[in-house]
Amino acid sequence: MCGRYTQTQSVAQIVERFGVQQIGFEFGPRYNLAPSQPVATITQEQAGGRTLDAFRWGLIPSWAKDQSIGHKMINARAETLAEKPSFKSALLRRRCLVPADGFYEWKKEGSGKTARKQPLRIHLKSGEAFAFAGLWDEWHSPDGSPLRSCTIITTAPNALMSEIHNRMPAILRPEDEAAWLDVAANDRDDVPHLLHMLRPYPDEALTAHPVSTSVNSPAFDAEECIAPVESEDQ
Repeated sequence: MCGRYTQTQSVAQIVERFGVQQIGFEFGPRYNLAPSQPVATITQEQAGGRTLDAFRWGLIPSWAKDQSIGHKMINARAETLAEKPSFKSALLRRRCLVPADGFYEWKKEGSGKTARKQPLRIHLKSGEAFAFAGLWDEWHSPDGSPLRSCTIITTAPNALMSEIHNRMPAILRPEDEAAWLDVAANDRDDVPHLLHMLRPYPDEALTAHPVSTSVNSPAFDAEECIAPVESEDQ
């Protein structure tokens, strides 16, 4: 599962890193992004270049009766994308990049009454931005207003993450980002190739450190969230 993440890069840095041509969303650093919030996403329309915009985190399929379903669809399992009605069409036609530079996971420590969950921040050792593989859709409210939303794909954990959680977000290799965004070819024969991109990221490229339990509250969004701590009893 991926339920919180960070995106502290500037708009200019994201534009340069991901080759964005159009900007529809201005934002500042985010240290504790949470479901239902607007998050930066990158799409590539067939007739144009890459667009940076804001989609609501939590996929609302176009056929949904109301937007509450989005709370249950913040993540999509890579293993079942091609089977689930909510995702199989998006896999071929509505793929996106979700830029990030870290994500949080909670590791259980201790047992019994002394057990607690220690939040950890996982990021590239280089500190650089990366992209989660995402899917998006557009839903229309009863009055016809459009709402675009997205989900972050998860996959099996790598060696580092297996000590923390049984899932991890699907981080795309930089060399796969262009193909993931290119939805011009909608042949079902491409599905195995797309799914192959959603494999665990090399654990040697990632690192993790404990952070303050301040991140437990989605209302708290400050640089303190990413600062390493030695232990968390505060």
